[in-house]
Amino acid sequence: MPALVSSVLEDSIAYELGIECGDILLSIDGEKLQDMIDYNYMCKSELLTLEIQKTNGEIEEIELEKDYDEDLGIVFESAVFDRVKPCLNNCIFCFVAQQPKGLRDTLYVKDDDYRLSYLQGTYITTTNLTEKDKERIAKLHLGPFYISVHTTNPELRVKMLRNPNASKIMENLLWFKDHDIPFHTQIVLCPGYNDGDELRRTLEDLSTLGEVLLSVAIVPVGVTQFRSDELKTVDRTVAEETIKIASVYTKVCCSDEFFLLANKEIPQAEYYGNFSQLDDGVGALRTIIDDFDSFNLPKRLKRRLNIAFACSVAAKGAFEYIATGLNRIGNLICTVNPVKSTYWGKNITVAGLITSDDLINSIKNIEADYIIVPGIMLKPFSNLFLDGKSLDYVIETTGKNLFVTHNNYSVEEVIDLIQEYV
Repeated sequence: MPALVSSVLEDSIAYELGIECGDILLSIDGEKLQDMIDYNYMCKSELLTLEIQKTNGEIEEIELEKDYDEDLGIVFESAVFDRVKPCLNNCIFCFVAQQPKGLRDTLYVKDDDYRLSYLQGTYITTTNLTEKDKERIAKLHLGPFYISVHTTNPELRVKMLRNPNASKIMENLLWFKDHDIPFHTQIVLCPGYNDGDELRRTLEDLSTLGEVLLSVAIVPVGVTQFRSDELKTVDRTVAEETIKIASVYTKVCCSDEFFLLANKEIPQAEYYGNFSQLDDGVGALRTIIDDFDSFNLPKRLKRRLNIAFACSVAAKGAFEYIATGLNRIGNLICTVNPVKSTYWGKNITVAGLITSDDLINSIKNIEADYIIVPGIMLKPFSNLFLDGKSLDYVIETTGKNLFVTHNNYSVEEVIDLIQEYV
């Protein structure tokens, strides 16, 4: 796809130059751009010549002078301007393969692009990493990357990813080490495959990689009701074993779900280091609990206020803790209403996979001034749920007053709402 402009920051250089949504950046100083990496690199100059294709098809050449590190203020539709590198694997646990038809088109796209890993923190498997890719990574010294390892056993990794190139994982990780390219790693734990002794082997291998290995996140496999095979889910026994195995190694953290499944308390902040894999559910509940504890709450509100959290099943305990604290405030009533996933099945318990109809079924009988909905339920920069239906659809169907929070790791927006009643 081209370098399509999706928006322009107000009062920015691009705004003053008349660059608009729908324009296409064809080149900088005569060079075509592959992606945002090229864009960021080429913009590190005080003199630039931009070639812009306007929405009417006309092409303009713009010469400009700016400070070396001054941003142009262009927001692009995609971070990649050429073809996204596709995923060539057929993983036994692939979530895309567990989806029915009728969801947003983007949910069926399987990318495995090192550029998106560097720019946006998505995970790559390295099975499609070419020598040309490595040359560019080394030349620009890109990083950190996020790498899905799953197992370092070559034969097992080929079996799990269903790709013969999957066997080269340690070879690729050692290449990153040799070139001093840092990376985070992920292990999707599939009982009967890469747990137990296989997990120990993987963590032993990863522990030899030194300082370039920044973190290891272990997450449980997600199994929806649309699977036709017998892939097992993580149960309490496997969760307890995994936590025990992981505790022996530094830089290794289990996601929150393991502690919930093992019926153990969420670890304190020290366990998570710098919380480098929050978006993978590693430390998210601890973050929001500690954030809540940092606020000085009012003792009483001037007006009565009734709020309800529409949270995920996985986050129920954290929000019950928060609700207990909020209910100490006079004139405030706070309840917690976990949204059960009837769409995906009982094994899916995270907020990011909630559909509009499951939310509707969970809140339609709630009486509250505000129903608090985490923004992670919506597609980024939109008001659409996974099933393509909008937030407006939920509001019209239920008649409820929804309050969407945009920071998934803080309750500051909710506290600000409450302060309006003080």
